[in-house]
Amino acid sequence: MTSEPGPTQDDLGARILLVTGPSGAGRSTAINALEDLGFEVIDNLPLSLLPRLLDGPTSGPLALGLDVRNRDFSTQALILAIDGLMQRMGRGAQVLFLEADDDTLIRRYSETRRHHPLAPAAPPLVGIAAEKALLAPIRARADVLLDTSDLSPHDLRGEIERIFATGDGKVLGVSVQSFSYKRGLPRGLDMVFDCRFLRNPHWDAALRARDGRDGAVAAYVAEDERFAPFLEQIKALIDLVLPAHKLEGRAHLAIGFGCTGGRHRSVAMAERLAAGLAQDGWHVSKRHRELERGDGMQAGDTRGQNA
Repeated sequence: MTSEPGPTQDDLGARILLVTGPSGAGRSTAINALEDLGFEVIDNLPLSLLPRLLDGPTSGPLALGLDVRNRDFSTQALILAIDGLMQRMGRGAQVLFLEADDDTLIRRYSETRRHHPLAPAAPPLVGIAAEKALLAPIRARADVLLDTSDLSPHDLRGEIERIFATGDGKVLGVSVQSFSYKRGLPRGLDMVFDCRFLRNPHWDAALRARDGRDGAVAAYVAEDERFAPFLEQIKALIDLVLPAHKLEGRAHLAIGFGCTGGRHRSVAMAERLAAGLAQDGWHVSKRHRELERGDGMQAGDTRGQNA
């Protein structure tokens, strides 16, 4: 990689996005979505050819798909490539890292009947573990970390569009998520707020089977005298840090709200914050992890959940 400074994003409007992650995490879907957004896409480019590519003419944003199947892939080589891009392009270069949990990756390999590239003669989990170990230092360099475990291909395309669409001139997408602490924190969150101290609709039999998107549930949570100052201070904090993150060239910021069951208080808070940020003009997406999973709950079936 040449050490000479090249054109920056401010000079030419250039933008280079490295797309990587373990096999089966959705890299191909992400690459296709970026191509539809106007990125010039090159998949599995040998790292040794990257300097030559950068020395050529640049006409628009460029997305490079890289993974362990690259002919000359090594962790060290990819780290050097990332460092070289950052030195050359500054904020014009970013790394998108797609990941998924082991169970999801195994299921996807089972559905496609494919062998893992690092363990063609062994169970997929062997290759998955080896690949995650190889990519761990790259994951630590990611500007955007996107967990696709609970995303369909359609949902993943939507997330890519929300984060990287350039038509409105915004370079920072905000994801507001709700979750249950019983199932752990979602991966990739940048800021997390605990809602378990708020008034709990679970204890109202008329509200228990509903969720925080329901007007009655949201009103019940908002009646807690601590709700308004909690939301106000969080909103003030977000209003302070979002412009700074945008100025630093961040592409995505993920904000999480957690409660016990992930269905009532965290959902209500996420909905309120997302609405306020969207009203302010930010590019906002919402995810309610436990509602997407369904929890196997129908109306009137609480099965001991304490949201």
